[in-house]
Amino acid sequence: MDTDTLIIGASAAGLATAASLAQAGQPFEILEATDVVGTAWRHHYDRLHLHTPKSSSSLPGLEMPRDWPRYPSRDQVVEYLVEYCDHFDIRPQFNQQATSIERRDGAWFATTADREWSARNVVIATGATRIPVRPSWPGMDEFSGSVLHSSEYVNGDPWRGGNVLVVGFGNSACEQALDLAERGAHASLSVRSPVNVVQRDVLGVVPVLQLGIVMRHLPPRVADALSWPLVRLTVGDITKVGLRKLPYGPNTQIARDRHIPLLDIGTMSAIKQGRIGVHGGIDHFTADGVVFTDGSALACDAVVLATGYRPGIADFLPEWEQVCDPEGMPLVSGQPTALPGLYFCGMFVSPSGMLREMGIEARSIAASIAAS
Repeated sequence: MDTDTLIIGASAAGLATAASLAQAGQPFEILEATDVVGTAWRHHYDRLHLHTPKSSSSLPGLEMPRDWPRYPSRDQVVEYLVEYCDHFDIRPQFNQQATSIERRDGAWFATTADREWSARNVVIATGATRIPVRPSWPGMDEFSGSVLHSSEYVNGDPWRGGNVLVVGFGNSACEQALDLAERGAHASLSVRSPVNVVQRDVLGVVPVLQLGIVMRHLPPRVADALSWPLVRLTVGDITKVGLRKLPYGPNTQIARDRHIPLLDIGTMSAIKQGRIGVHGGIDHFTADGVVFTDGSALACDAVVLATGYRPGIADFLPEWEQVCDPEGMPLVSGQPTALPGLYFCGMFVSPSGMLREMGIEARSIAASIAAS
């Protein structure tokens, strides 16, 4: 075999796993589809910053610089991942996209364009957001404006003075709508479903995800009951601005739906001020815009589809149904799966922050591999 463990993906989860294995004295190879580490981070929109404070976002064995702001920027995260790679002397095998990962004769084999890699274990760290989800509506082909996925959004400058509809109400949707408004566009949100909203910083001081670290030890319904008065105080009644509230709280949403609620950094204020419009779900497109399910219409120059992602495990793992739910999401992350020697890292959202969770999962995986 080429090595004891193959790690698929050289972004935060893969690098954290590599460092944890190295610290445990376990040999590995890390395969990366592109020619750099942290590819996804390098292509995020300009305005993006971590929604988790740097104090809770470091990967195992290397703290983020003390002189960085509380919420590091996209470029700083990329810088940190490069430094992390150098710090632990992690040397990914670049331009090695795994097109098939199969188990044969008690070993795992990963096929890339120019060779086959073998190992006793494999850790899939390609992320839950590998493939953009792009829904379609009737009339979309007739729309004269541009339609792009939020993964393709850079900044709002091209639409200064224009009308842009952002579809969705996740953190990317709301931050991109805010970016559009701040850059002089007329931004609107299409929100089909009920939502939860929490302030990123409670009363402008305490990062809400630090509270999430404490709350994660409680049953989700209990955590929601305890946090509800604070959410109501800091966010207010979201139904007054045309949004519908989920019948359960943010902790239950994460545990049940595997979705993080909006961590608001100013979008709600912009909505209340009328700088960002709120509409329901889309029924169909027209030549100059969209018609919503309530019959109202909006003319727009562009539509940004902040409609999420899928991990796409089935694209390269033939036995995916044994370790994933029917939607293709892994059943477990950070621990052994139903297939011997197969692990996932960084696949679940966490109320305490994704980078922190990746570090916890990476250590757990390394300990499991070392013990076996």
